[in-house]
Amino acid sequence: MSEKRGPGVWQGFKAFLMRGNVVDLAVAVVIGAAFTNIVNSVVKGVINPLVGAIGTKNLDGYSSCLKDPCRVAPDGTVTSGVPILWGSVLGATLSFVITAAVVYFLMVLPMSKYLARQEARRKAKEGTREAVEVTELEVLKEIRDALVAQRGSGHDRQ
Repeated sequence: MSEKRGPGVWQGFKAFLMRGNVVDLAVAVVIGAAFTNIVNSVVKGVINPLVGAIGTKNLDGYSSCLKDPCRVAPDGTVTSGVPILWGSVLGATLSFVITAAVVYFLMVLPMSKYLARQEARRKAKEGTREAVEVTELEVLKEIRDALVAQRGSGHDRQ
């Protein structure tokens, strides 16, 4: 009773890994991780100083107290009260908006414009082919009509 599950499972696993979408997903995760460092640098080096011109450079410092007295230890644990750390939420939201804007304006928009140009070229090429085919068809019809007319007039003479 020997079962041949080993090679079949291994082949299936290899086929799964070699599918295009799995490889594309792995590449996207690696690029996304690298891209996160860029976005964090932009937030830390550009956005936080701009916010710092208005208030503080560290958005994590903004908070409200839901139940007084609010006391937070230096290590970040809450010792009393109920603080709402809305500054960290604002920072994460800004990071997300910046990431979305950079991805859209630097990747999605140019790619969609490129694909639209490619599609327009393809449609123009197909339109030219159809016009040529229609023109050839019209010329052939005219030749046929001329031959029919010649035959008709040739029969009348005889």
